[in-house]
Amino acid sequence: MGRRHHHNGIKTAFLFGALWAVLLGIWALFFRGSSGMLVLFAGLGVVSTFVSYWNSDKIAIRSMRAYPVSEIEQPAMYRIVRELSTTAKQPMPRLYVSPTAAPNAFATGRNPRNAAVCCTEGILTLLDERELRGVLGHELMHVYNRDILTSSVAAAIAGLVTSLGQFLLFFGGGDRRNANPLAGLALAILAPVAASLIQLSISRTREYDADEDGARLTGDPLALASALAKLGAGTKAAPLPQTQELENVSHLMIADPFKGGGMAAMFATHPPMQDRIERLQRMALPY
Repeated sequence: MGRRHHHNGIKTAFLFGALWAVLLGIWALFFRGSSGMLVLFAGLGVVSTFVSYWNSDKIAIRSMRAYPVSEIEQPAMYRIVRELSTTAKQPMPRLYVSPTAAPNAFATGRNPRNAAVCCTEGILTLLDERELRGVLGHELMHVYNRDILTSSVAAAIAGLVTSLGQFLLFFGGGDRRNANPLAGLALAILAPVAASLIQLSISRTREYDADEDGARLTGDPLALASALAKLGAGTKAAPLPQTQELENVSHLMIADPFKGGGMAAMFATHPPMQDRIERLQRMALPY
């Protein structure tokens, strides 16, 4: 299997740098010496994000109405995850199934010892065992790469930018000596949008990494490519309802669970499915 390095770690670091630049820029321009209320407002956002991170497994499992399964109930799922966990020298995660026909899967948890892997009934019906192995390899690599932590930190910074933008929009900046009112209005509107786009770019970059690392863990990139092709069609045919509860955990899933297209693609948490498939196909090519 040919090795293709996409430098996603460097790209993620660059995106985090851009996210911090937006945050520090808006703070330096408008909020030096700002009121304690603003600090409290931002602090609450950080605390909320930390609580969500710490309880990420419980929140995601509850959102998908998932239930724990035994090895007798899901022998193939257990066999695959045990094999891959052993290969990666990591502990066995808890396994769940969500009672929905929408084909999808996700892994969550703040570290490998507190991880949970969930498949929907739809994906277990749609995929063969080889394809399911590719999907589970992808999901386990999200846990091993600490992507829940990465996405939580990105969400916290983006949330701070949004809080600052909202405060600036409704109350004005704390340091107005050199502030241009029109520039402040533009920044209040554009900075949160920019932060959200950067946050989503980080999410998409981590998906590429999980694809690549998961394919290396299983040694079978074409299995994951085949699974993604089926999931692309399957999620369009049976999308999840776009409720706030499910939107909050949609970034964890291997495929975008909602009907996208148009402007929605710009704000998608997942890269284009065809691009992911082509990258995996290139991994399978000889040197």
